[in-house]
Amino acid sequence: MTEPARFDRGHTDDLMTFLAASPSPYHAVATAAERLEKAGFRQVAETDAWDVVTSAASAAGTGGKYVLRGGAIVAWYVPEGAAPHTPFRIVGAHTDSPNLRVKPLPDSGAHGWRQVAVEIYGGPLLNSWLDRDLGLAGRLTLRDGSTRLVNVDRPLLRVPQLAIHLDRSVTADGLKLDKQRHMQPVWGLGNDVRDGDLIAFLEETAGIPAGEVTGWDLMTHSVEPPAYLGRDRELLAGPRMDNLLSVHAGTAALAAVASGASKPASIPVLAAFDHEENGSQSDTGADGPLLGNVLERSVFARGGSYEDRARAFAGTVCLSSDTGHAVHPNYAERHDPTHHPRVNGGPILKVNVNNRYATDGSGRAEFTAACEAADVPFQSFVSNNSMPCGTTIGPITAARHGIKTVDIGVAILSMHSVRELCGADDPFLLANALTAFLEG
Repeated sequence: MTEPARFDRGHTDDLMTFLAASPSPYHAVATAAERLEKAGFRQVAETDAWDVVTSAASAAGTGGKYVLRGGAIVAWYVPEGAAPHTPFRIVGAHTDSPNLRVKPLPDSGAHGWRQVAVEIYGGPLLNSWLDRDLGLAGRLTLRDGSTRLVNVDRPLLRVPQLAIHLDRSVTADGLKLDKQRHMQPVWGLGNDVRDGDLIAFLEETAGIPAGEVTGWDLMTHSVEPPAYLGRDRELLAGPRMDNLLSVHAGTAALAAVASGASKPASIPVLAAFDHEENGSQSDTGADGPLLGNVLERSVFARGGSYEDRARAFAGTVCLSSDTGHAVHPNYAERHDPTHHPRVNGGPILKVNVNNRYATDGSGRAEFTAACEAADVPFQSFVSNNSMPCGTTIGPITAARHGIKTVDIGVAILSMHSVRELCGADDPFLLANALTAFLEG
């Protein structure tokens, strides 16, 4: 008989708090790190010698550590007595979401309107950003090289839609948006565009002396908070669930395993990368060296050799957790006719024989075992053969590191919208499955 599930609807309540606190990848990793520290984890620097910090951690009675790099976090827990060749169990996810990002010269405007120049990041549903009250968040870099997070979480910007009286064909022919001309938000009135105005405003907001900010990574976000939806509140509407839903579940699962009474058979890891929405090719993306460096250094810090590293990687399994498509009631013909994942039906196993997802038959067995151990139902997802299939960090992780990878996630609607929709039960079902997987 399986043990009761560890997480309940309270986990979904906490997800809403996590989403609201994480308007940018930098905020998401800071929020995840704060939660891990409460579970006994501590940050280590990539510039330190890890044999020293590992010894110090052992002396302090904790094996939980994490590395932050920009918008990415890798955290791991080494059980007491773990051999150098002990394999890893990894939950992979990503921290970024499609949005509008501020350009290097942000101050613009025309015809008495003051605007902010933005660039399209990833593949957002552009129409979902129209007529939304938008805030601004991200990372500011100061002259001394330090960084500060900033979050203007109030209505500051808006991308106004053209009135139907000036585009009578929009209903019949559909909305057509030019990314350059139609997506620049307004944030005030004035005939004079003053260079440096936006950054000066953010310096004042963040309490930074004027002229100290020399670099920025800023993005817009909807200030409408997450909310339960439906007659019985069985749905959850909110921003950035692709893919902070998985980051939150992975953080909760890793903290639960590290705080549990039983010792996991493998070394549990959370790897939440940035830049998945534009290809993962960066120093903080899944196609960069971050994860491999952390895993290798963990092996070597425990006195391991290259042979131990090879043995550990050969036994490692990664669950690449990302959102997937629930069957849409208004567009059911766009889905595979025999695979219709439903919200609140449990996490989905994503399969594509052309390796857009990394799952194979042995990976299905791994995920089945985790779901059975957690008493969690799961569903299968494949794309309609007539439509191109998306992809994830799964194939990249498998190819770059030579480790078995399985693509999973939660089925949602409105993917890449400024406001997505999932079942209110699925987040904690996913967290339970991830916990069982990390326990191994």
